Amino acid sequence: MKTRTEKRQMREVKACMSRNQRDYLRARNRHRVFVRLMRVVLLLGFCILWEAAVTQGWIDGFIFSSPRRIWNTFLSMVRDGTIAEHVGATLMETIISFLLVVVTGLFCAILLWCSEKLSEILEPYLVVLNSLPKSALAPLLIVWLGANQRTIIVAGMSVAVFGTILNLYTGFKEVSKEKSKLVYTLGGNRFHVLTKVVLPSTVPATISIMKVNIGLCLVGVVIGEFIGARRGLGYLIIYGSQVFKLDWVLMSIVLLCIIAMGLYGAIGAVEKWYHRHL
Repeated sequence: MKTRTEKRQMREVKACMSRNQRDYLRARNRHRVFVRLMRVVLLLGFCILWEAAVTQGWIDGFIFSSPRRIWNTFLSMVRDGTIAEHVGATLMETIISFLLVVVTGLFCAILLWCSEKLSEILEPYLVVLNSLPKSALAPLLIVWLGANQRTIIVAGMSVAVFGTILNLYTGFKEVSKEKSKLVYTLGGNRFHVLTKVVLPSTVPATISIMKVNIGLCLVGVVIGEFIGARRGLGYLIIYGSQVFKLDWVLMSIVLLCIIAMGLYGAIGAVEKWYHRHL
């Protein structure tokens, strides 16, 4: 039986722990709010300084544009419906190329993991292809496949697919050997090791790779649109620079930044959902 003194001491310890926990959570929330507020302040400060520099004539508004001119250009293109077509084209091409990269990367990495001889043969070629500047491939893809949406999707894939294969295969090889031996000891085979050990163990690494690849696919799509597109934000950038409509160029760059943040945030939400349901 616990004495009254011991019970009172336990209540005091619990109260102290609860108080410390509340203080920690408050400090953490204050830090989070401060970081978000400073991000907004930096962005607003940059935009205000940029607008002031153009208004006061410190920089040429025709060359550098301004936040107000970019916003007015965006509104005018929203009213005539052209911006939705360009954003939709770039977004769709990026998502399709990203999904194809994920499927192709997983399939090829599994093949390499299943066959050590095949991995030894192909690994140098994958390293070379991953190191190759993908902008050098875009003109060839236009010649081989034509100036169409399929070529742009392939260009988006080319930026990320080889690195995805190498990173996934490296992650598969680093899975615990003891867990694999345990599956074999219990009568399992290589398929069971893959489905019960390798793939589940590499889900966090796969999601991290996806967070990088979504941005790379967007880069590849824009490169493809530079060369062989009639719509998309990449097309707006290259066409606007050719006809000196720099408001179009900067507006497209801003929209690409927003799209990149949105896609990255979507993958981050998937990662948080996975960790909550572990």
